[in-house]
Amino acid sequence: MLLPKEMSDSEEETRSFLINLPIFSSFNVDELSLFAKHMSYVHLQRGEHLFVEGDQGTFMGFVVTGLLEIQKRTDTGENIILTRLTKGSSIGEMALIDKSPRSATVIAKQATTMVTLTDRGFEILAEKYPSLGVKVMQKIARLLSLNMRRTSSKLADLMQSSV
Repeated sequence: MLLPKEMSDSEEETRSFLINLPIFSSFNVDELSLFAKHMSYVHLQRGEHLFVEGDQGTFMGFVVTGLLEIQKRTDTGENIILTRLTKGSSIGEMALIDKSPRSATVIAKQATTMVTLTDRGFEILAEKYPSLGVKVMQKIARLLSLNMRRTSSKLADLMQSSV
């Protein structure tokens, strides 16, 4: 694997953040350095949207600082809060897999900083380093599976309480 020559301060900061995320726990420093070169920071002010339900999904991200709220519009047009995300949480993983429109709206509930990986950045990384691309997809699949299991449990609890 060819390693990046030099890293900018921002890339080193990104790598340092990624090291502490469970999704990247099995990645070595060199792999994280490659990732950091393909990621960028997004800063949101309180009340600002990261994306809106129906927007085209073009990136996934990790919360560095702050608080995000995930909202879903009901059939009646009401927005309900699905969850809140804090430091270390990820959002938008499905965008790297299916490129479908966003399934929910994400709003910063306080000033928030994120590290993001675009679908194009991921494609470039996976083309140059296929084994790294596979490793990331496996991690994303596990994360999505875990999220689906949590959602299924919540749905079962909700259905049980309404009987």
